[in-house]
Amino acid sequence: MSTKNWPHNGHEASDHGRDRDDLAVGRSSVDTHYHEPDEHTRLLPNRVDSTSISYLSPDDPAVSPYNLWTVRLVRAITVIATCITFIWWVLMLVSVFVTPPGLHARGSPFFAFSYTTVALITLITSLLFFAVPSQPARVVSIVTAVLLLVDVIMMLAVEKTRHEELWVGVASVTWATLMAVWAVAADRTVQWGKTEEEERLTGRPETRRTLLEWVQVLLSSIMLTLVSIIVLLTTCTLTLRALDARVAPPGERYWVDEDKYQIHLFCSGPKVDAHGNRTTTVLFEGGEDAVEHGLWQFADNAVKNGSIARYCFADRPGIAWSDAAPSPLSASMASDVLSQALARAGEKGPWVLASAGIGSLYSRVFSSRHGQEVRGLLMIDPLHEDLLERVGAPGRGFRLWLQGVLSPCGLDRIPAAILRHRSARDRIYGGSAYQSGGVIFAKLQESLVATSLTRRDVISSRTIQYKTTPVVVVTSGVQLRKDSEWESKQRDLTHLTSNLEKWDIVDQAPHQVWQTLEGREMIEKRLRRLVSL
Repeated sequence: MSTKNWPHNGHEASDHGRDRDDLAVGRSSVDTHYHEPDEHTRLLPNRVDSTSISYLSPDDPAVSPYNLWTVRLVRAITVIATCITFIWWVLMLVSVFVTPPGLHARGSPFFAFSYTTVALITLITSLLFFAVPSQPARVVSIVTAVLLLVDVIMMLAVEKTRHEELWVGVASVTWATLMAVWAVAADRTVQWGKTEEEERLTGRPETRRTLLEWVQVLLSSIMLTLVSIIVLLTTCTLTLRALDARVAPPGERYWVDEDKYQIHLFCSGPKVDAHGNRTTTVLFEGGEDAVEHGLWQFADNAVKNGSIARYCFADRPGIAWSDAAPSPLSASMASDVLSQALARAGEKGPWVLASAGIGSLYSRVFSSRHGQEVRGLLMIDPLHEDLLERVGAPGRGFRLWLQGVLSPCGLDRIPAAILRHRSARDRIYGGSAYQSGGVIFAKLQESLVATSLTRRDVISSRTIQYKTTPVVVVTSGVQLRKDSEWESKQRDLTHLTSNLEKWDIVDQAPHQVWQTLEGREMIEKRLRRLVSL
């Protein structure tokens, strides 16, 4: 009997049995640990198991810093900060036109708006290029943060800037500083997360960039560099403001409008004459410029010449040494705060009101409310209320707003200070005063309500004006020849009351009639007459 198909011994048979048992156990083990993929299956390995898998390509979309919850949290915080900044930016924009309660800045709202814009652009840039960290962008943001920190220190250290900006400006520049620092921290966090994920999923950190990533780096660097340049210019402008704060006003500043802001008032001359009677005071009202820019010197000469004995002038809100008022600000509101300042200074008149240009509208409103105290009106090339549409033209208003938005950058003031050696007084009330945010804001306020509130105030004042008040009109001959409507409107103003003293036309004088010798002599002559009445 053949035995070739049988095992030679018992040991060989037992080995075959063990092999079959091991195979069965192996199948059982596979059946136990293997599961079909479902919604709970990980798409990417965890950090413990990552060494046991093959690496992904660096271009695989799964290689992303967003895999880390820390990066996702940083992005969520950036989005929240952007939303908060946008809400504040809208409030700052609205405050230029209508000041919300508690958001009044005594300088102008443009600096707070500028800092908020810087914070908003910084955060938007960070979000747009969040997944593409960039060392140049971080360096530029650090420079911006340092400059903003200097602005915070300067704003808090100088009493005048602290008084003008109040908590609104301080909060805006502080927030902008924090957002610049946050942009650096967020970019560094994304860089860390990107390196971590690349090492885990590709085996090494990726140093190459795609063309799209290089474009994003370039764009982010350009945007943040522009922001840094804006902040540098703003720092220079703030430095000029700090230097100008050393110049003390010639008069006193008085709180008005429930102590919201201060008006600068200057008076010169004795309050009583030799007989103990109250001296008639000439109250000057500036036109397109501050009284200090021309009319002040004229008034001093008139006193020296004996034409008048005493004079006062007040800077309208936002002009020269007066704080900016909340918006809106009409002629009657400006007249009210002037009355408050005079009352707090103990000035009671009697008055002769001498005004120029658009300032005549404010004097007319003041005269209608203080009729018994006003002994005469002298208007120098005055603006008629029918021509207020020129002041309130939409195009002019937009230009003033745009000029105000750019004013913190000091595009005019900085070169004028460096190259033309403009002095602090020139920037406060002189030829460069038009570049300051306060003056621009005052003119914008004037423009916004010119055809509505101010026109209504002036028309109403004409109705209640004392008809016996003496009136003198001194008109520019140059302006008459240049403007076809000017003569008829000047003629109409001579009928403001029934007591016209004189209508003089100074043939060769410009709109600022006192700039010529003939104009100064004519104005002084008429003032002497009105004071003596």
